Amino acid sequence: MGFLRYRKKRLTSFQLIIAGFLLVILTGSILLMLPVSSRSGEVTPFADALFTATSATCVTGLVVHDTQRYWSLFGQAVILLMIQIGGMGVVTVAVSMAVISGKKIGLMQRSTMQEAIAAPSVGGIVRLTGFILKATLLIELAGALFMLPVFGKDFGFPKGLWYSLFHSISAFCNAGFDLMGSRGEFSSLTGYAGNGLICGVILVLIVTGGIGFLTWDDIRWKGIHFKKYRMQSKVILLMTFLLILFPFLIFFFGEFGRSAFGEMSVGQKALCALFQAVTPRTAGFNTVDLTLFSEAGQTLLILLMLIGGSPGSTAGGMKTTTIAVLFVTLFAVFRRKEDSECFGRRIEDNTIRSAAAILLMYFALFITGGLIISCLEDLPVLTCLFETASAIGTVGLTLGITPELGTISRLILIDLMFFGRVGGLTLVFAAFSEKTGTMARLPKEKITVG
Repeated sequence: MGFLRYRKKRLTSFQLIIAGFLLVILTGSILLMLPVSSRSGEVTPFADALFTATSATCVTGLVVHDTQRYWSLFGQAVILLMIQIGGMGVVTVAVSMAVISGKKIGLMQRSTMQEAIAAPSVGGIVRLTGFILKATLLIELAGALFMLPVFGKDFGFPKGLWYSLFHSISAFCNAGFDLMGSRGEFSSLTGYAGNGLICGVILVLIVTGGIGFLTWDDIRWKGIHFKKYRMQSKVILLMTFLLILFPFLIFFFGEFGRSAFGEMSVGQKALCALFQAVTPRTAGFNTVDLTLFSEAGQTLLILLMLIGGSPGSTAGGMKTTTIAVLFVTLFAVFRRKEDSECFGRRIEDNTIRSAAAILLMYFALFITGGLIISCLEDLPVLTCLFETASAIGTVGLTLGITPELGTISRLILIDLMFFGRVGGLTLVFAAFSEKTGTMARLPKEKITVG
């Protein structure tokens, strides 16, 4: 009987999500190991292929080899496909393919899709999936067409078309992979720091992908009527605005006011400050050398990387809503209010507990990983914390140490990237799928905090 019960047990939605990501990473690693994937025609070591596949699928952008210089066109195409799957979500892609092929979507698939994109309910999930697929392809195509004149002029039409498509998908999926190695190894978009068209399109794509599909669904149906939006959409849009505005002001008047960037014009400084305010959440492109930033500037980048984008989006990190819930709770405590309230609605206690758990998990893992790497590699702690924040936030910004790290340090970054993309609570719920709650409750006793 025990065997029969085991046979009937099904994977939970959380376990299916994790299994899907692992399958894509493993398949991508095998493809990247093939001689046809590298420019040299040699077999890529499994460790390097695994790191690249994890970074692409988890839309991070940390690399051990320059994407343009090391990988062939086939290898770049494999990386781009993993970015697209990882950005949209493994479950979203699978359901989209099923919808296109005309297959019936069962309740289990709908439930898994709900968990994958953080939808409020199962109802209308297939319609939402169709919207996600169409909107993604349309936005990425539009981004590529806008960048084509610049890249076509710089690299010729065939190569410029590929560059436009690659960077559009990479930006919308918040991946941070680039093909600018021909202008300098690991140079990212530093060669286009003063190009308003390229920087502007990339910024729009990053923000569009980072605010979440549910927010776009609200905008689609309710237009400019902000009051009619879901509370979550209101919080996401407000937090996104604030997390762009204040870092921009700090970077513009702080970092770009220093002598290290003294040769830039005011317009260039403003454009670079805006770019660096947006890209840490969680795209990974950069238009300036981040090693020129002060320790204060790098610390702010770390905080932005940890916050990340919004739920149900192509971005990673703790999510804007997590930080918003914690701040709302903070104000409620200061005002001695029993409930945390936002936009005329009360936030559930379970949501507050989840937000606190996510914050503690992210900080514990990012700090622990950074300290371990610092000890192993004998590198400054802040530099290592920058890399671990970039990994767990699925950002891809780096201070240049990732290609030089040892095997154990790279494995730490791989684990952090996977954790950051799949989600901490998803991993926990997948590991402890059985509900252990009972009707009995222990007696209360007061404990003083603060």
